[in-house]
Amino acid sequence: MSDTSWLNDEESRAWRSYNRMRGLLDLEIARDLAADSGLSGSDYTVLVVLSEAPNQRVRQIDLAARMLWSHSRVSHHLGRMERRGLVRRETHADNARAVDAVLTPAGLDAIESAAPCHVRSVRRHFIDQLTAEQVTVLADIADTVVDHLTVAADGEQS
Repeated sequence: MSDTSWLNDEESRAWRSYNRMRGLLDLEIARDLAADSGLSGSDYTVLVVLSEAPNQRVRQIDLAARMLWSHSRVSHHLGRMERRGLVRRETHADNARAVDAVLTPAGLDAIESAAPCHVRSVRRHFIDQLTAEQVTVLADIADTVVDHLTVAADGEQS
């Protein structure tokens, strides 16, 4: 006998709708971003993280953790962005074996130029489709799940 607690119809609807919504949102926002700025969603996320970091630099390993990517994937992506002049990589000041991703002036220009399009797209495809109450409830739900997953991930690392 299985001890699996299967999803009921409403739980299944919520899960499937969430997955479909996430995929469609990612697609539409990425299309808008690429059409307006030439940046991919991944480019944009890297640039946001770097632009908000102290001295606009983040250790490559920390960037990988933040993006939930492997170190190799971040390294390859940064290489592509580096060739386009958006970022550069430098040896970390306190650890010669570590590498920092650093935002370049061109990268800062790119994020500042792309941000208004990104916000318009998020607003058009997501925020404006919800009531203020739904936005609050969704934020609370997301915080609850993120808190759970963060505790779970921290427990695995111990």
